[in-house]
Amino acid sequence: MRQAEQSRRTRETEITVRLALDGGPVSIRTGIGFFDHMLTALAVHGGLGLSVECRGDLEVDCHHTIEDVGIVLGRALEEALGDRAGIARYGSARIPMDEALACGDVDISGRPCLVFHGEFRGERIGGMDTQMVPEFFRALAFNAGITLHLNLLYGENDHHKAEALFKAFAHAFRAAALPSGTLPLSTKGVL
Repeated sequence: MRQAEQSRRTRETEITVRLALDGGPVSIRTGIGFFDHMLTALAVHGGLGLSVECRGDLEVDCHHTIEDVGIVLGRALEEALGDRAGIARYGSARIPMDEALACGDVDISGRPCLVFHGEFRGERIGGMDTQMVPEFFRALAFNAGITLHLNLLYGENDHHKAEALFKAFAHAFRAAALPSGTLPLSTKGVL
């Protein structure tokens, strides 16, 4: 199956995510152009079919929209992964984006964790606060139940740095979610 649909409605956001781990159409509408660009890159490079529809309180700022999309996307990943039996479990990727280089490492373990190392020069990229990059990945990792390490090794341009991080996650997750057998890859017998 490896598909999921998740929705969440609060006083701040209204979000619906449709996800297919094994590919499909991509349609992203959050109201934040640069964030839409990053989610599209994540879907394309992750081999995902992904639809994200979000209406958020952008008159306040971008925080609620970006964090809440991370929550809902994380829940959709959790649902689509099911019992996690028969997947590769681990994935790693190094992604160059012009002068920037980022590494992503994923363990689809059921144990949520984010380790994020990276700095941005500016406060914003388009309509997205740069401080929301780690916030998005924290919300996603904790709601998907994955261990995620993202390291920005270097870079000058904030757009390139953010894009390298999103693509590094996408490629690492894609490798970790690949079907690889029938049993959970764990000495415990479950993930």
